[in-house]
Amino acid sequence: MSRPPLYTRRPFLAGVLRQLPLLAVLVAVGVGLAMVALEHWRRGLLVVGLALVAAAGLRLVLPLRRVGFLAVRSRPVDVVLMAATGVLLTALTLAVP
Repeated sequence: MSRPPLYTRRPFLAGVLRQLPLLAVLVAVGVGLAMVALEHWRRGLLVVGLALVAAAGLRLVLPLRRVGFLAVRSRPVDVVLMAATGVLLTALTLAVP
């Protein structure tokens, strides 16, 4: 006899697990912003930019039921906007003398 899926047995736990990609991105952005606050602005903004690129990658490869709140609009729009913002922020950070 098979067990029912996790979302019917423990809906809260399933909801939390669904948000793990977003939590990972938010932790990375938080670390980057903390670095900016501690006057390591170049490294901090680099971390934030790379976190946005990673968020775009997660949105691209994860199925909809696992991506959580990283899915705001359609997949192509989310990926293009997050990747472009991350690449632009990273490029601007590296370009400033």
